[in-house]
Amino acid sequence: MSEMVRAEKQMISTESAPAAIGPYAQGIGFGSLVFTSGQLPINPATGKMPATVVEQTRQCLTNVKKVLEAAGSGMDKVIKTMVFLKDMGTFAEMNGVYASFFDPGEVPARSAVEVARLPKDALVEIEAVAHR
Repeated sequence: MSEMVRAEKQMISTESAPAAIGPYAQGIGFGSLVFTSGQLPINPATGKMPATVVEQTRQCLTNVKKVLEAAGSGMDKVIKTMVFLKDMGTFAEMNGVYASFFDPGEVPARSAVEVARLPKDALVEIEAVAHR
């Protein structure tokens, strides 16, 4: 008879990424998986958002990275990302920065969608699923 292992949900929190602005966690660990909440391009030190989609994408992915690191994971362990863009016309600019965060031979699966509006009128928001 095999022993069943029960995975425990673990709240992930770090001061190196923006605090949640609602009733949600920065991330959740569940067994060997880590799920980040959508990360806005807010600099946690200043509380401010950069102006351009290039700078915002960099900040979003830096925030994702910090949440993953707090969970014992990292960008090299990302399985899937979801990118929300205010304007699909900025896809190429976002994509250029996005590519710099991943090894070209080990990029994650990804979806990218245009949305009508993002919290705090951000131009981009990014979430990830990773293993640890």
